[in-house]
Amino acid sequence: MSKSDFPGSGLSEAQWDRLRALATSLTPDQSAWVAGYFTGYADAARGRPEMPASGLAPAAPQAPAPPAAARTLTVLYASETGNGIEMGEEAAAYAASLGLAATAVDVEDYQPSRLKDENDLVIVTSTHGEGDPPQPALGFFEFVAGRKAPRLEGVRFAVLALGDSTYEFFCQAGKTLDARLEELGATRLAPRIDCDVDQLKDGRTWARTVIEGLASPAAAPAAARPATPASLAEVHGEANPFAAEIVENIVITGRGSSKETRHIELSLAGSGLGYEPGDALGVIGRNEKRVVEALLAAAGLDGAAAVRVDECPVPLATALERHFEIGATTPRFIAHWAALSDAAPLKALADSAEAAARVEWLKTHHVIDIVREFPVAGLDAQSFIAGLRRLQPRLYSIASSAAAQDGDVHLTISTVRYSLNGSERCGVVSGGLGALAEGTTLPVYVRPTPHFHLPADDVPIIMIGAGTGVAPYRGFVQERQLRGAKGRSWLIFGDRNFRTDFLYQAEWQAHQKAGGLSLIDAVFSRDGARKVYVQDRVRERAMDIYAWLEEGAHLYVCGDADGMAPGVQQALTDAVATAGQRSAEAAADYVFGLQKAGRYHKDVY
Repeated sequence: MSKSDFPGSGLSEAQWDRLRALATSLTPDQSAWVAGYFTGYADAARGRPEMPASGLAPAAPQAPAPPAAARTLTVLYASETGNGIEMGEEAAAYAASLGLAATAVDVEDYQPSRLKDENDLVIVTSTHGEGDPPQPALGFFEFVAGRKAPRLEGVRFAVLALGDSTYEFFCQAGKTLDARLEELGATRLAPRIDCDVDQLKDGRTWARTVIEGLASPAAAPAAARPATPASLAEVHGEANPFAAEIVENIVITGRGSSKETRHIELSLAGSGLGYEPGDALGVIGRNEKRVVEALLAAAGLDGAAAVRVDECPVPLATALERHFEIGATTPRFIAHWAALSDAAPLKALADSAEAAARVEWLKTHHVIDIVREFPVAGLDAQSFIAGLRRLQPRLYSIASSAAAQDGDVHLTISTVRYSLNGSERCGVVSGGLGALAEGTTLPVYVRPTPHFHLPADDVPIIMIGAGTGVAPYRGFVQERQLRGAKGRSWLIFGDRNFRTDFLYQAEWQAHQKAGGLSLIDAVFSRDGARKVYVQDRVRERAMDIYAWLEEGAHLYVCGDADGMAPGVQQALTDAVATAGQRSAEAAADYVFGLQKAGRYHKDVY
């Protein structure tokens, strides 16, 4: 209630200010006592005999009851790529700004037995693989799903699930956790929200709404809330990327290679950005103009037609180039285009029961393929973009040590080009890298990846990577050599051909000669009669790998999430079974133990 809201009080502004200051500082019990006090004062002033002026306060005032202990809020986050970390920490900071006793905790560092002692929980979790939780959260999810999980009556919770709708088990980790917490007796603060990769804004809005519902009106007067430092507006992130100058852009695969891999060096001078080996660099991409023009022609739309993006009018061609994914498509677009075209095959695929078939179909049908196969007459430009996913940054493992490169950042990027349905396709970022000369810029930001950082300098490390999956290890070795680290290091690298695809070969050999790299195992799948991959080398070196692990080594895997990463995990399990003379089940438990202990790190894509 403001001064102007106070009806007929007869108070001066100074009196009202003092009264309001007092009122907002009182507990409910204190307010009730003060109300009685002022009633007595008024009765005495009116001369009522039953309330003498000398009795302004009760003769034996009862001490006000102590205020009830405030509920606490814990924001747990489970993430591998960083979105969950960022959103969890943002949510806790916002809650604290409203006066709530809030903390943000990575589930990797959380003792799940504490769940029964929590008051309010907001949990942010992503989903990986076949509906699995993030690797660092495996122990937490296993505990919650198991018999030892405590009853949670009295605990209130809300789940923010992150996922990618192009996968069959969209947001499954969040769905599983949400259902299990209810089974354990906890009460929902709000229905779960499932966020696709371009719906993080919706997730943030949901989190703020939940938190605002927990905050009492007097929890934090507006004047007492911490102001946002002006410097925050200058921090470069996804919404405010830094224009990094390209210092070098070269092809590092040899002549005759079956693919093109580029080494790109970018200057971060003046950005204020820093990074650690293992972090990722986000690159804000644009769709190529020729791809935009082909889609406009297929849809029968005019690129000059005005559409609204974030409430701002822009030409359709600009919107498609800068704001929307127009290559690989999503279940959302299938459902949208089914409604526009009334096409029976699309309606069948849009059915929730067809998730597996839909995922397979999407692998061979991009937006332009659907538009061509199921044309819509008289299509409206705004209706067209309504079904498209927002264009997402591309994340690349950083291939350098900031300390060793004077703050510059290096990337190792394979150019994505392939043929589909009779036309050539390319990656949004990688497809246009060849045209970027030194001196031009790329809009970038740093995405920390704390679960893929180096251990202490004296701890051995085993680094397994295929193709551009070798990128973070270049930063690891640069950093460790610069620091004079004593821990041994072993690189297991795989690619297609020794002559053309041994990425950074001379550097690895120089590091080995200088003592920064202990062992190099390189395998090339297309050089022999039989294809050999990194997982084959893991099995071949089972005894040595097991010995390193028994000595406390950390193991890193970087590369393809669909084939290489699960192949390495199975090979590692087989190696432990062989060298450790364990059953298959015991070997799997050993590998899972490495994950729970934070010694098995994955950066897969």
